Amino acid sequence: MAVKPAEYDAEEPVVEAIRQGDRYAFSELVRRQGQWVRGVVFGVLGDPDRVDDVTQQVWFQFWQRIGELRDIQRWRPWLYRLARNAALDEGRGTTRRKKHAQGLQAQEPRTAAPDSTDQSVRRSERHREVLAAIQSLPALYREPFVLRHLNDLSYREIADVMDMPVDSVETRLVRARRLLRESLTEKED
Repeated sequence: MAVKPAEYDAEEPVVEAIRQGDRYAFSELVRRQGQWVRGVVFGVLGDPDRVDDVTQQVWFQFWQRIGELRDIQRWRPWLYRLARNAALDEGRGTTRRKKHAQGLQAQEPRTAAPDSTDQSVRRSERHREVLAAIQSLPALYREPFVLRHLNDLSYREIADVMDMPVDSVETRLVRARRLLRESLTEKED
């Protein structure tokens, strides 16, 4: 049995198959990485209403431009740049920060067991406040925050896809958390 190197990426053979025109491999990558791409798009746009359309554009571009990927080991940073650029293009000409959360009713938390109406209303309101606070972060901080806390990427992975030092990722995450804490504390007062 061959030993896989420590830095082995299980997606590399899938990406290579896509480069060879394998549509099944493409569908598999979309299934596996779809949430991650959605997180990148949301991190840039901060608008959940536009995430699906932009994500679809990203995957279309991925399929059309896969031949441009020179280093198969850099597929994730390459896909990140496609997603980020598509989201930036979508966001041009509009404000990137919104004061009021829109379209969040569809994303309200669902509880497994029935709660009292009071608890349910409070939890739903808190959910909206947290999403609005995340949306209000400047993209500079929102992007790494979403990659870390919604997509569960490590600091190293975020640094790789955003093409920045790990120290910068750490700094941005600390600032993002502080801004969120301040924003949510203000709403409690």
